[in-house]
Amino acid sequence: MVDAGQAKKLPAAGGQTPAAEPRPVTNPLATPLANPAGQSKRLGLPPLPPVVVPAQSRRDDSPDRVRDRRAADRAGGRREDDDSPLPGAPVDYDGELERVEIGLLLEGICRRYGFDFRSYAYSSVRRRVWKRVHAEKLPDISTLTARILHQPEMMEKFLNDLSINVTAMFRDPDFYVAFREIVIPMLRTYPFFRIWHAGCASGEEAYSMAILLEEEGLYDRARIYATDINENVLHRAKQGIFPLMRMQEYTENYIRAGGKRSFSEYYISKYDGALFTPALRRNIVFSQHNLVTDRSFSEFNVIFCRNVLIYFDRSLQARVHSLFYDSLVMFGILCVGNKETLKFSEHEDAYEVLSSYQKIYRKIR
Repeated sequence: MVDAGQAKKLPAAGGQTPAAEPRPVTNPLATPLANPAGQSKRLGLPPLPPVVVPAQSRRDDSPDRVRDRRAADRAGGRREDDDSPLPGAPVDYDGELERVEIGLLLEGICRRYGFDFRSYAYSSVRRRVWKRVHAEKLPDISTLTARILHQPEMMEKFLNDLSINVTAMFRDPDFYVAFREIVIPMLRTYPFFRIWHAGCASGEEAYSMAILLEEEGLYDRARIYATDINENVLHRAKQGIFPLMRMQEYTENYIRAGGKRSFSEYYISKYDGALFTPALRRNIVFSQHNLVTDRSFSEFNVIFCRNVLIYFDRSLQARVHSLFYDSLVMFGILCVGNKETLKFSEHEDAYEVLSSYQKIYRKIR
């Protein structure tokens, strides 16, 4: 997307005017040594940061988490709370060497392409590295590193591996019920408001919010910015075409989320999928943005970043929390995933809790 130097800060709600459209971002994989806008190219070779390996938590077998794991399997990905067997390093692979190789791979990607994954949770990165090693039938991580640095098309594959693309329409329906009850009355007081879906993946949750706002009579006052690091998934999001096989699941979610119409009104069967009505896309801006390296690009009344921060280590979580704090207007709303929290963050005292269970917070200072 754009950095702070490309879009001026706008006044807080009450006297807001629509933000300038973000400028398109060139594909960093298209040319050698490309450096995406808003991503600073590193000079020299700084020491690698310490790797934080999250403690193993108890497996969550609630219906929603089981559904998410199945969705991840269908998408070819895995959730962090999935402790089922995964392909990994050979049993005789040197663990210390593995960490060195992964560190060099991530450093090379940062310097070659401008994507910084060095502060992602090590366990998450490790499983995705080995997934690509096995998929390409390579002997080791060093061989994968050479392929990625010399073949941009291999980097594109690996970027897809690293992107967190597990999502659904009206995912966690109880959250949307709470949002209608708690946040919608606040948004009614604004003549215009901006919403940022950070890490939107293929866009299902952005479309869900568009539907909710349409039903509440607020969509014409809104502008939704849906961003992700992965341009491939953003392309799918812009098309608004989702698998027909998931419409039953999405319909059930919509009903449980307090939907007021028939969910089938919002899409037609086309292109071997479900094409959502273009009217839902009229106020959504899909664009590339990297939470690791890019800055704030506007001020927002609501920020969603749900089930993304769990893939980051603590230092990166702290940086992203600062980014969100700087991007929210006073009394703006921050929504994170049900396994994520503001506790122990630098900005914990700057928010009041509107829903501790659904993780909805309001900035108060």
